[in-house]
Amino acid sequence: MFNNNKVKLGICPIGWTNDDMPDLGKENTFEQAVSEMALAGFKGTEVGNKYPKNVEDLKKALDLRGLQIASAWFSSFLTTKPFEETKKDFIAHRNFLYAMGAKVIVVSEQGHSIQGQMDVPIFEGKYHMNENEWKSFADGLNKLGEIAKEKDMKVVYHHHMGTVVQTTEEIDKLMDMTDDSLVYLLYDTGHLVYSGEDPLAILKKYVKRIKHVHLKDVRPEKKAKVKKEKLSFLRGVREGAFTVPGDGCIDFVPIFKVLSDNDYEGWLLVEAEQDPAIANPLEYAKKARAYIYKTTQL
Repeated sequence: MFNNNKVKLGICPIGWTNDDMPDLGKENTFEQAVSEMALAGFKGTEVGNKYPKNVEDLKKALDLRGLQIASAWFSSFLTTKPFEETKKDFIAHRNFLYAMGAKVIVVSEQGHSIQGQMDVPIFEGKYHMNENEWKSFADGLNKLGEIAKEKDMKVVYHHHMGTVVQTTEEIDKLMDMTDDSLVYLLYDTGHLVYSGEDPLAILKKYVKRIKHVHLKDVRPEKKAKVKKEKLSFLRGVREGAFTVPGDGCIDFVPIFKVLSDNDYEGWLLVEAEQDPAIANPLEYAKKARAYIYKTTQL
């Protein structure tokens, strides 16, 4: 289905250790996480908080296990802070990823975000930008895209629950207001389904602009509980709202087909934040790997 020379399969460290809630997986080390990623059959990873900050040390640890760095999350504050602050941090982030051989930079706007707030209901507390905020946001993203382009890298924007870009309408506006040669889309199945969007429709509409993919599944009964009890995003994670592909409600087969038919090139990354004390990371990594092989032969 996929061209093995153009599509790489990785997994994110958030199943082992959670950067937003450090108590989840505090017992799991960086070495354990990357060793188990390799053992489960993955070829790459994104960067987590426990990863070495030194390029040489990180490369050595990953080379031993046959892993590469696909990207790393960058929090922008284009709607709440002066652009120069975000620019300075972004350049340092870009340079680190460039040294690690990554081709894309994951950006998510954290101005007005509620994703990290433990007690704000995820479905009721979301912020909606005004037109001036949209303009400064889009202009800022274009500038970040230009900075990424200096190193032949791409900004891939991560739509995310609880942030200013979550819904179909917001994704459409983001894509419309940004330069398609500077700002691309990170396509995350789990966040779309969790939000109530149509993941296949969004994929078909923007497939040529999608340069990074997160494969996340959803447990619908847990999502329903989050909605009914007005829980926050983080409490939803603790409840087990997310899981790996093949273990939730999402049918990934048509998603894989659209990506394949459109010659998608880049990383497919399993990303499922769960409590590792409940969902054993290696077990779930292997479950995801088996499902992806069964459905794609990748």
